[in-house]
Amino acid sequence: MLISKHHKRIGLKTKVVRKISEIAPQEWQGVFPDVLESYEFFKTLDESGLEQFSFRYIIVYDRKTPVAAAACFLMDYPLDTSISGPLKRLSNSIRKLNPKLLSMKTFICGLPSGRGHIGLAADNDRIMEAILRRMEQLARKNRAPIIVFKDFDHTYTETLAPLQRHGFLKIDSLPTTELDIGFNDFEEHLKTLSAATRYDLRRKFKRVDNSVNIDLEIVDYLKEDVLQEAYQLYLDIVAKHDIGFELMPKDFFVNISKNMPDRTKFFLWRIDGKLVAFLMCLVSKDLLIDYYIGLDYSVAYKYYLYFIKFRDVLNWCIKNKIKRYEMGIACYEPKKRLGFNCVQLYLYIRLRNRLLRPAFNLMCQFLRFENFDPVLKEIKIQKAMP
Repeated sequence: MLISKHHKRIGLKTKVVRKISEIAPQEWQGVFPDVLESYEFFKTLDESGLEQFSFRYIIVYDRKTPVAAAACFLMDYPLDTSISGPLKRLSNSIRKLNPKLLSMKTFICGLPSGRGHIGLAADNDRIMEAILRRMEQLARKNRAPIIVFKDFDHTYTETLAPLQRHGFLKIDSLPTTELDIGFNDFEEHLKTLSAATRYDLRRKFKRVDNSVNIDLEIVDYLKEDVLQEAYQLYLDIVAKHDIGFELMPKDFFVNISKNMPDRTKFFLWRIDGKLVAFLMCLVSKDLLIDYYIGLDYSVAYKYYLYFIKFRDVLNWCIKNKIKRYEMGIACYEPKKRLGFNCVQLYLYIRLRNRLLRPAFNLMCQFLRFENFDPVLKEIKIQKAMP
């Protein structure tokens, strides 16, 4: 259903739809950045039945011309996302008693996972004001006390600057990780790593290569029997690492191949015919995004599958002249050892209740991710050093 609203004071009109297919592709693509997570990606999310999220798509028009596009979603946001250790165990116990006690309904601009993007025809304060006004109306209608612009990198600093004048708090989110591929082969990359890491990786690879045959297959879609195996491995890793923010349904892995056939790759690793690891990636001419992984933990540590995965994917990137390999958030210590750089992402967050906002902002400062992750804290300190 299409809902329109004219903002007379700023001379713009906004429309909101629940499914991106209700927007003409050329209208969306005319203003949204040329990124992998665009029209077809959101179409996949809409078709896959994600129970945790309710999507809204905002288009801003100047007369009849689209000047902005933003993807948003409504969810119960877990307030304990950043914590770990004993506090995380305590929060998990509380969740078992009442799943909604440590969460709050939130209206978010961005993606459930991945970097946030917003489409603007120009860095124009009145366009951002139109988007913000519509988000405020939608948040109020859906009784969401919090509005968030999630995981935007430094290239959006100027674009999103008006938010802070409207009461938003800007805080560091979990950084994503990426590797610039400026070398000709895997051995050349190994030489850029520390001596200890080179020795450790070579020892691991030699031990695996001499003890077992791990077959790699790369496909554009998953057959039904393989899908069942791969999805179970994905569920295993979600359960093991307590990834509570988004759980992709099985249909997502089917629909992504249908909607993005030229941009989806599945890496499948087998031992004696049994699937032991899988990886879903999105690829463009210059970029590979390592999106969702699944591992068989009965053999994952024995055969160093995480590192085998890295070696094989990097070799594929080099062969196909991919320039950048993005591996997302979390597990920062091994990624740092493998040569990945952290790219800081930011949250812009506002409690709609003005009276409670100062206390809420203080809580957000306490719950910064680096306060609960020693690796992130170390990275933060290193970046601050002259």
